[in-house]
Amino acid sequence: MAAPVIELKGVERHYEQGSRRLTILSGTNFSLTPGEMVALVAPSGAGKSTLLHTTGLLERPDGGDVIVNGRACGRLSDDQRTAIRRNDIGFVYQFHHLLPEFSALENVMMPQLVRGLKQSEASARAAQLLDYMKIGKRAQHRPAELSGGEQQRVAIARAVANAPLVLLADEPTGNLDPVTAGYVFDALSALVRQSGLAALIATHNHELAARMDRRVTLSEGKVVPLR
Repeated sequence: MAAPVIELKGVERHYEQGSRRLTILSGTNFSLTPGEMVALVAPSGAGKSTLLHTTGLLERPDGGDVIVNGRACGRLSDDQRTAIRRNDIGFVYQFHHLLPEFSALENVMMPQLVRGLKQSEASARAAQLLDYMKIGKRAQHRPAELSGGEQQRVAIARAVANAPLVLLADEPTGNLDPVTAGYVFDALSALVRQSGLAALIATHNHELAARMDRRVTLSEGKVVPLR
């Protein structure tokens, strides 16, 4: 079996609410390997977003560690963690969060330009990704001119523009009708298989979850298999 590209080891995450301490993650262990799609299925309030944010280095664990490509990240500086997020981790949310004043192509170019790629290189890769997501003909359209499914496919293309190791998605088809959700999931699945990306996808859609490699849930602060 391939080595994990991202791994949680004994991760703890707590929040203070007045005089109470809320434990969201308690000694959580979890890992993703290249080319693997894992569905995270859990009810609202169970801690899905906390797990995704901690895995994606947006929140620091209160205990344990997050290891990305063999590198322990718990003690890294904010700048170091930001660099890992920019280069190795892609994020997709329920709402696309595209920049409204820019075209689809420019939105996908943006993270590459931030990373330091030349404009010509960023444009060529953005066009290639949009073609792969089957929306290349809409490359010059702004988000408001795109359908919900097209917007999410642009968001996915943007998330993988810097060829990350891991994609973390929080209800990426939650705002879409079932047919459109299926199209978006098919495009995402093809991208994961083709690129060897590892993906953790939080979803309430049990049909889509059943099509992934495995399903997990959160129980008493731990990630456990969902039977």
